[in-house]
Amino acid sequence: MAVKIRLNRMGAKKRPFYRIVVADSRAPRDGRFIEILGNYDSTKEPAIVNIDEEKAIDWMLKGAQPTDTVKSLFSKKGIMAKLDTIKFAKK
Repeated sequence: MAVKIRLNRMGAKKRPFYRIVVADSRAPRDGRFIEILGNYDSTKEPAIVNIDEEKAIDWMLKGAQPTDTVKSLFSKKGIMAKLDTIKFAKK
């Protein structure tokens, strides 16, 4: 099973916000997911991003692949740098 960390669109028409979820890559975008890691609201200025860092790192260590957008959000929050230090420390 290929697992992705991706955005799940929520909210009303023209008022979107997104959940950051772990889901099977074959599941629909707004369909079934495994776990919620956080949320992202791009309509606010500045954009609001809330992420459970421990869960995100744990899923990526298990092999979950973030999408490009989620990867950029993780980079801005410093999660990708923490993941690199953890992977380097394990070697």
